[in-house]
Parts: sequence; C-alpha cells; structure tokens
Amino acid sequence: MLVVMSSSLELCSKQRHILQRCVIAAGRRQLTCPATLNTMPKYQITCAVTPRYVPEQSSPANSVYGFAYTVTITNTGAVTAQLISRHWEIVDANGHVEEVKGLGVVGHQPLLKPGESFQYTSGSRLTTPTGAMHGTYFCVAEDGERFEALIPMFVLEATGSAPSSRTLH
Repeated sequence: MLVVMSSSLELCSKQRHILQRCVIAAGRRQLTCPATLNTMPKYQITCAVTPRYVPEQSSPANSVYGFAYTVTITNTGAVTAQLISRHWEIVDANGHVEEVKGLGVVGHQPLLKPGESFQYTSGSRLTTPTGAMHGTYFCVAEDGERFEALIPMFVLEATGSAPSSRTLH
C-alpha cells in the first residue's frame, strides 16, 4: 500500500539552507551515508543512492521533470535484518514537500544477512528542474530489534546527464 501526502510547507531556516545547498551542488549525483538513527553497529543498514534525470519522462514546457534513482541497501550490521517500510521526503526548488510512505521497496521487503545488499531503481517527478530527496527505512532485525536506517539526502537535477564528482557538505 502506498500513501502519498503532499503539502506546501513553510520550511525552517535549516531546511531552506539544506535545500539551497543541494540545489547549488547541482552536479552531485551520489551520496553514501553509513549513518543510522540507531547508532548500534549491531543494527546498521547503509544506503548509496545514484539519481539521474530521465528526459524521455519529462516535459519541461509543462513543468514536469522525471528522475530515476538507484538505491543500494547493504546490511553493515552484525545481525540479519529485514526492510519493512520506507518514508521519503521529496522537496522541489520552490520548497514544496511531498511525503511518500509505504511498505517495502518496489514490491519487496528484502531480508539481508550481514554483508548482503539489495539494489532497486525507482522514480519521482518534480515540477521544478531541481530538488532533493531523503528519508528512512524502517527495519526489524532477526532478534526483534526495530531500527531505522537513514537514506542520505541527494540532489535531483534536470540539467546534464553525466554524474559529477562534486560532494554535498
């Protein structure tokens, strides 16, 4: 089941600053972040994201910009864990925030042993040529421990098509 909530929220100064930095970092295409909200290394999932602009699913004249992103989820913890659900926040250059929540990813709830990875590709559309996404995965370890893994913020940018080596700081 997919739940999409959309609203035009007033962003706090920190959120505006982060989005502004994302949009300014216009060439950035991949960011890897091994952090989780639960800092115990026993329960740790890392995520690497590579976004790309999809011109054939876009219509700039109609303010439609299509993006694909490939996520690699790796269990870097010591215990087998299963991804149960996702929560994304998608922000366009106008500050419009779209929230997406749902079970699993692309119809899967992968069970990952330590060292195993799962990769999938999905997509999003914006009404502006730039924006950013970030989120969390809710996971349950085989011993019953519940934890969240951070999905690092990454930039969606409609100009250019080749990944850049610039980094968000």
